[in-house]
Amino acid sequence: MLSDLDRRILRHLQADPDQPVSKLAEAAGLPLASCYKRLERLQAQGVIKGSRAAINWAALGYAVEVSLRVTLDKTDPRAFDEFLAAARKVPEVIAIQTFLGVVDVRLYVIARSMPHYQEIYRSRILTLPHIADIEALMQVATIKEAQSLPL
Repeated sequence: MLSDLDRRILRHLQADPDQPVSKLAEAAGLPLASCYKRLERLQAQGVIKGSRAAINWAALGYAVEVSLRVTLDKTDPRAFDEFLAAARKVPEVIAIQTFLGVVDVRLYVIARSMPHYQEIYRSRILTLPHIADIEALMQVATIKEAQSLPL
């Protein structure tokens, strides 16, 4: 269970993940040592999983983002494991999600251009094992991309 102080720390951490702990402690109204202890506890509990760099793929020349919804041939009991193992090896696949329902897996693919995407799709995606059906959704715009929770 999170205390009000924990939520306050998390709110300030979400707003500025790169801030030094001294600034975080000050913003949360805590002594530095208490803030460190609470951060360590939140990490040990798995509330804070770590920090990461948010990469702007478009700035690196990847102008095309496509979400592929994949339905697998589930007649083979190894279908999921074999598909996921192969999909992890495609460098342009930046996210893989699994679902219950008609769609089994969603792959997020980035490419430098449409011809580059077509090459990835034909040579790497369509060769993945156990695909029964695949649907592509091309991203046009990102309207909202929230990384913080309402704590």
